[in-house]
Amino acid sequence: MREKLNILLGITGSIAAYKAAELVRLMKKHGWLVSVVMTRSATRFVGELTFQTLSQNPVLVDEFERKEEWDPVHVSLADLADVLVIAPCTANIIAKLAHGIADDALTSTALACRAPMVIAPAMNENMWMHPATRDNIRLVKSRGTVIVNPGRGDLACGWAGEGRLAPLDEIMSAIEKALRKKKNKHTR
Repeated sequence: MREKLNILLGITGSIAAYKAAELVRLMKKHGWLVSVVMTRSATRFVGELTFQTLSQNPVLVDEFERKEEWDPVHVSLADLADVLVIAPCTANIIAKLAHGIADDALTSTALACRAPMVIAPAMNENMWMHPATRDNIRLVKSRGTVIVNPGRGDLACGWAGEGRLAPLDEIMSAIEKALRKKKNKHTR
């Protein structure tokens, strides 16, 4: 019997955070084990109980939350991950990833993670097209991060343009591709 794959899902403070609930459901349907790390901002859009229920695992929000046993949770989650997915991913988190800033549970986990990383940005079109964001995207891509580009359409800010979270089937395809690539790398 094949060992189940561990997917680590990071959720950031975007209105698209509600779509991550369906993403967890799709991951579980694939038979994957899913652990969730949320930024504090993400919990303003969707509660951690939603993701705890759907993933059937505790949700990490505060890396310094007291536990009964010693365990740097962000490191242990990073070690177990077969792939780290951040969807939705804000411009703020992309900038932190690009520059190695680890000031919350998600960015600390990402910095400790050796697994392939897939990020699906979601933000206002001006933020997505800003030169700083474009530079940060190039930088994380140069390190092997897979970017699932945002789609075009109506945005939460009332605009229409590029910045919507990519369709979930595109995100799932990128995850599957990253898992296949990792598997092929280990079988050589």
